[in-house]
Order: sequence, then structure tokens, then C-alpha cells
Amino acid sequence: MTKKKLTYYYAVGRRKTAVAKVFLRPEPGDVIVNKKPLQDFFREEFLQKMVLSPLVLLNLEEKNSIQIKVNGGGKIAQAEAARLGIARALVKFDSSYRKTLKKAGFLKRDPRMKERKKPGLKRARRAPQWQKR
Repeated sequence: MTKKKLTYYYAVGRRKTAVAKVFLRPEPGDVIVNKKPLQDFFREEFLQKMVLSPLVLLNLEEKNSIQIKVNGGGKIAQAEAARLGIARALVKFDSSYRKTLKKAGFLKRDPRMKERKKPGLKRARRAPQWQKR
């Protein structure tokens, strides 16, 4: 009895403090996010569309089984991190997809993060109110 080796493509997507680890298998299947179906984890339809947008662009919605582990950040940041992870995994699967995904802007990492609080200030840049007397 021989074991069939599972081939998958792994990629990481990040946005703000959200991190998405994506495991893409080139076989028909569902999109699972944190051990839940996509529709249960991302309840809003626009978030579901955001996550699946690289697959829709390449007409691969039903051809891949995707498992995603996300943590950190909010729901929108998690969805954008998952989108970047899926796009990166698709490029590893077939490098000819790179040009299409790059043109659509799916391979861009959004580096904006909350700035750290500085000493002597109330927030990152907010100084205490000045008093003359």
C-alpha cells in the first residue's frame, strides 16, 4: 500500500497586524478559514468576495481546495491578508498567473500599521494640551 503524497502550495499574507497562512491544493474543494467554511467565518458578502477575488480573476473558483489560518487584526485586515496569501500561493502554483495578479494589485503588501506611542505624548503624535498658566 503506497501513500499518496499531498502536494500543496504554502504562502503567507499580511495586512496591519493580521497574518494569514494559506495552504492551496490543486484539487476541487472548499475554502476553509480557521476550520470553518468561508461563509461562516467571513459573514459579510464583500469580505467573501475580497478573499476569493484572485480565484475569480483567474477563473479557478471551483478548481482549488484552500485552507487558511488567520489571526490578529480585524476582519477586513484578515480578509485582505487572506487575499494576498491566496495570490502568492497561486503564483507558486503557476508563475504565469503573476502578471495578471500583479496588474490587479493582489500581490501588493499593505504595510500601514498603527504607529507606536512615544514617551511624553498621549498617543503616537498627540501631545498634551499646552497651558500658558
